[in-house]
Amino acid sequence: MSVAMLLTAVGATVAVAAAFIHWRLAAALAPREALPSPAVFPSITVIRPIRGLDVGAAENIRAAFVNDYPGEIEILFVFDDDTELALPLVRAAIETNAASADARILFAGHPRPGRTGKLNAMIAGLRAARGELVAFVDSDTRPGPHALTALVDTLLSDPGAGAAFAPVVATSTPQTAGDTGYVLLLNGLYGPEAAFAAKRKDWELPFIMGQFMIFRRSAIAAIGGLECADGQLVDDMYLGARLHAVGLRNRVSPEAVPIIEGGLGLREFWQMYVRWIAFSRTGLAGLSAKWLSVARGALFWIGFLAAIAASLLGHPLVAAVNLVGAAIVSASAIELHHALGGGRVTARLAWVSFMLLLVAPVVLFVTYSHREVSWRGRTYRLNAESRLAEERDPTLAA
Repeated sequence: MSVAMLLTAVGATVAVAAAFIHWRLAAALAPREALPSPAVFPSITVIRPIRGLDVGAAENIRAAFVNDYPGEIEILFVFDDDTELALPLVRAAIETNAASADARILFAGHPRPGRTGKLNAMIAGLRAARGELVAFVDSDTRPGPHALTALVDTLLSDPGAGAAFAPVVATSTPQTAGDTGYVLLLNGLYGPEAAFAAKRKDWELPFIMGQFMIFRRSAIAAIGGLECADGQLVDDMYLGARLHAVGLRNRVSPEAVPIIEGGLGLREFWQMYVRWIAFSRTGLAGLSAKWLSVARGALFWIGFLAAIAASLLGHPLVAAVNLVGAAIVSASAIELHHALGGGRVTARLAWVSFMLLLVAPVVLFVTYSHREVSWRGRTYRLNAESRLAEERDPTLAA
């Protein structure tokens, strides 16, 4: 077999494999039926850690008060201190909804070394919570009116579940290259692969995607409290892994929650990309949770490198065949993003999908060589496993 024939076979194989993976991922995104509701709805405390001023912060905060949950709800907004920029927005929303909602503001203080700011706020909120169930919601999400009810239905439909969480989707139409990179990471790569893995296991995962999650109190106690995630960069995924380790299940809600982001420059997106790769290293333990990402990246690079080789050897048509395979992987991310309900990626920004895969090895190298990530105004030093390098002081009370 000549080199040209061999490279042609490589290109054809890559194209077929990439198309097959896309088909399997798209099938996992089909709408799911709602789960049955419990006879009695338990009381819930919804804890919303907030730091900084998110895109659409006022609308996100107002969404906390709009839901159809039939049971009793307590809402706790948790800040580091009273200098936070979003504090006036929360105070105004609480005042507006004073007659219809039980909502309070808490100040958690700054996190100790070895603990993320989000986990610190979660722990403070849990200490003050009165609800039978406890939910945690990221401040850059905007859950719809039925999202909380769907989450409770998901948790209580399985007696062996310790937690349930909602998948997230970026619904905004990207306006910049940074926006496009973000929505494709979330909707084109991360979200479909998580849905595929969950569907294969009857909508259960061995970790939690923690933008909107709910716990039984007994499950939190079974893993030693939220404090067990001290030292973890990706504390929500770790909590899910701990629940899985003690025999409890993490169920995935059928209702996705919008995550609001926009106006990202390339520098901001680059920092986010590095952070997400660091998250995946420590949060998605083992190859079983990452094999689809590895397979899609490998197919892209095999096609891309084979195209370069064919071009250098003077076989432009063979190079084109291999580029088709790499292009299918790239286009797949855009199509899956659209299938999830994301805003349309215009032809002007479609190149971002190709570059996202092209620079992935560089981003991975950065996470190994530059052990530091910036996240919500804080900088965390990491160890070789992408966990927090700062050790918790064992003499301090939890």
